[in-house]
Amino acid sequence: MSALRIEDLCVEISGKRVLNGVDLDIPKGETHVLFGPNGSGKTSLIMAVLGFSNYRIVSGRIALNDTDITDLPINERVKLGLGVAFQNPPAIRGVKLGDVVHSFVGKSAEANQLTETMKLPQEFLERDLNLGFSGGELKRSEILQVLAQKPYLVMLDEPDSGVDVENLELIGKVVNKFLKGRSGLLITHLGYVLRYVDTQRAHVMINGIIACSGKPVEILGQILSEGYKWCEKCPVVKKKRCEQRRSQQP
Repeated sequence: MSALRIEDLCVEISGKRVLNGVDLDIPKGETHVLFGPNGSGKTSLIMAVLGFSNYRIVSGRIALNDTDITDLPINERVKLGLGVAFQNPPAIRGVKLGDVVHSFVGKSAEANQLTETMKLPQEFLERDLNLGFSGGELKRSEILQVLAQKPYLVMLDEPDSGVDVENLELIGKVVNKFLKGRSGLLITHLGYVLRYVDTQRAHVMINGIIACSGKPVEILGQILSEGYKWCEKCPVVKKKRCEQRRSQQP
């Protein structure tokens, strides 16, 4: 059974194609990692899976736990067990971090325990959501909300971006423990978080497509030694580029 299955997904933003036929299958109980340079479409994929309306699905299908969610609104997708930790979540005045956490677990001892797990002071729950948070506090706040939600499948967008070594270790170890028995999609540029999080398969996104897949350690090693330029030479990437050009011709 697939936790997340994406089939031939094409997506546009304001008429510009950002995903060009993405195929991705994450089996139940597995965590996959998605690599890619900036602007390759990684975050666009997350937003499309979440169902943000400005990410218009031109064609393709998205299924969560074998349920077609392609046309469902965001709240229905969340109810089915979809969770996310954003790379750059918005600051929201008037909404407390505690409001979000308590909406999932109530004002219980669990809320306090999860806050302690992320090494955030209890008074942090009384602060406006993401307002004035440091980089490390922002990431820990996002993970705290995921822990409280307990999603069936969680997508983590660049959890290792903009954090110091201590925060990275904490976030990585907490995420790794949380993912045991769950499914996940980990988005990362350079793979620092993989020092702490176990993943079963890696994919590389280039120009809005999945260019290749394989073992995480091998894919990461290739990226670290040669960068993403080796992916640009991939026949799959070249073929998709040609198809994209033809589709956009009048």
